[in-house]
Amino acid sequence: MNPWSVAALVLMTGGLGPALWLGVRGRPVARLVGLELGSAVTVLVLLLLAQADGQSQYLILPLVLVLLSFAGTLVFTRLLGARP
Repeated sequence: MNPWSVAALVLMTGGLGPALWLGVRGRPVARLVGLELGSAVTVLVLLLLAQADGQSQYLILPLVLVLLSFAGTLVFTRLLGARP
């Protein structure tokens, strides 16, 4: 097990737990923060795993996830906004 895999494991255990907690509990704004935290941690974990394997083609998935999570944030923010 190389240091990149250990860093990914530590980030998964330390980052996805609070994101899951925020995503499940609380007000809608706190859930949105949990969703954003979860997507950011997932992207970082996928980048670390791609580095651990030494496969550059694995970098496509985290880059697509960044774009999709940004678009999802915009949609959820629009849905949480005040209604006329």
